[in-house]
Amino acid sequence: MRAGGCLCEDCRIALPRLSTAACPSCAGGSPQGLRCGQCLARPPAFDETVAAFFYRFPLDKLILSFKFNENLALTPLFSDALLLAVSRRAYEAGRAMPDRVIALPLASTRLAERGFNQSALVAERIAKKLGVASSARGLLKIRETPPQAGLGREARLKNVRGAFDCGESIAGQHIAIVDDVMTTGATMSEAARVLKNAGASYVSAWVVARADRLSPQLGVNADGNVDGDGAIPF
Repeated sequence: MRAGGCLCEDCRIALPRLSTAACPSCAGGSPQGLRCGQCLARPPAFDETVAAFFYRFPLDKLILSFKFNENLALTPLFSDALLLAVSRRAYEAGRAMPDRVIALPLASTRLAERGFNQSALVAERIAKKLGVASSARGLLKIRETPPQAGLGREARLKNVRGAFDCGESIAGQHIAIVDDVMTTGATMSEAARVLKNAGASYVSAWVVARADRLSPQLGVNADGNVDGDGAIPF
């Protein structure tokens, strides 16, 4: 995989692309693509979610290779697939592209360990192709957070409360937050809440993959710690 990081056309077609029958708010499974019950009962802070894939085999293996094996050659695959999904949603909804694209930030210790933010690589490529601003300080990780593994949605929300801050003026702007995988959406919702409090008028969650009941546990790094939101508590 490291050699070129590319897939043949048949393998690309076989990737678990997200179906159209998804909740427009959280991208979770929803009959006829209507807003799901959970989002109706407890709306997330972000206004919409666009995902390119389900977090299932073999896409999960590619994401792990991207993050933990430094297989950065996969950046075009992920960013271009997400850009296609974003463009389709914008066309269908008649919505303009965002004013700014912001990657979900890593904690300073995690960034130092890994050496790069995989979400930032995807965000920067998408922003460049769209011709919109890509911001490195629009969203800052200001507090280290324990792993989300094994926690329910409410516990996850509490775990990330106060973890982010906005470092730039974004009043009245449509902001797109980019991440690699969304599970419950708790981390993304907290980030969106911070941006809304800073004046953002609309926040889109753009993710390479959306986890569901068929997804494996999210990636475990070399130290045995679960990366991202961890096991999915459906």
